[in-house]
Amino acid sequence: MNSPVSEPVATASPAPRLLFVIPVLGVTQILAWGSSYYLLAVLAQPIANDTGWPFAWVVGGLSLGLLVAGIVSPRVGDTIQQFGGRLVLAASAVFLALGLAGLALSPNLPLYVISWLVLGIGMGAGLYDAAFATLGRLYGQRARTAIATLTLFGGFASTVCWPLSALFVSEFGWRNACLIYAGIHIAVLLPLYVFALPKEPKRDFKIVAAVERGEITTRVRLIPAESRLVFALVALVITIASVISATLSVHLLAILQAREIALAAAVALGAIVGPAQVGARAIEMLISRFHHPIWTKFASAVFVAIGVGLLWGGFPVVAAALIFYGAGIGIESIARGTLPLAIFGEDRYASIMGRIAMPSLIMQAAAPSLGALLIDGFGADGALAVLFVVAIANVLLVLVLFALLKRN
Repeated sequence: MNSPVSEPVATASPAPRLLFVIPVLGVTQILAWGSSYYLLAVLAQPIANDTGWPFAWVVGGLSLGLLVAGIVSPRVGDTIQQFGGRLVLAASAVFLALGLAGLALSPNLPLYVISWLVLGIGMGAGLYDAAFATLGRLYGQRARTAIATLTLFGGFASTVCWPLSALFVSEFGWRNACLIYAGIHIAVLLPLYVFALPKEPKRDFKIVAAVERGEITTRVRLIPAESRLVFALVALVITIASVISATLSVHLLAILQAREIALAAAVALGAIVGPAQVGARAIEMLISRFHHPIWTKFASAVFVAIGVGLLWGGFPVVAAALIFYGAGIGIESIARGTLPLAIFGEDRYASIMGRIAMPSLIMQAAAPSLGALLIDGFGADGALAVLFVVAIANVLLVLVLFALLKRN
């Protein structure tokens, strides 16, 4: 063969019990998401009011953090693949704590932005993709149930942390709120990762050296040539779904208000999305053993397209549109973790997840700005029309992926 071959030789080691691991990761995911990705939903305006920094730059910190998270994701995946997820997740708690402390102590905008870059490293090493990779490393193909269960916990991140953040800000101010979260990462998350998560089963890989372009190399080709089109499609459909959800998560209230829905009513309608996500994830977890994850991905793409299409078409019952949309992005989180595992197997799952996460996170970073440009250029209806076309394209791409998998 022209490419090196790896022969995985796994030492026998019993996998740790799900009933112990999932609550640990579930609690840490809620706090990690709530103190990073969802932080500015509550803190952005108080930060801007207190410092006088431009609101766009205050909010832009999250986009820069997501950009960094995407850049570091391949290295995070490779590290989990080699050493397991426990120490990587522990490192994420340290980086998130440092970034939050940096926010709290920032005397000026440049240091505030730098702190978000540090937070980005923590997000890349500590949110869903790293947690999914850790579960894949622990349980192999049995991780599907674990991933679905973990997303149930993650669905409560904003529900738990938005009120918590509001309480911290009202009682102690935004800087102290960041310091409290930093303390939680060091005092709660770090010990949970280090002492409560088990060591991953040892997996040694015997690498058979090959001659490549006249040089001896032990580099393993992560994606074989015959699987590259499938890998590209998996990464593309996951990235497109991330773009749609990131865009609407920022601009949904503005779009609803453009439909002459009052702010209070828009907030109430937007709150429907969260329960729809959790409900769809619960149903998927119950029926997942009966179908391949490609069906989860297909259902997700269809539900999102229906939801966005109903919003664009002015369907009288806005709540119905948001239920479809929420259900779609809810099970998308499950498909993001389970589909690569089912297609590519467990041997290099962590590394593959890191590479799939990279374009997804980078585009999530750009999505709010792209959404703002669409709304400014075409209005709310035009922006929804574009998102609907993108959602339909994603459904078609998933069908292409389905055909390729069936052929193989």
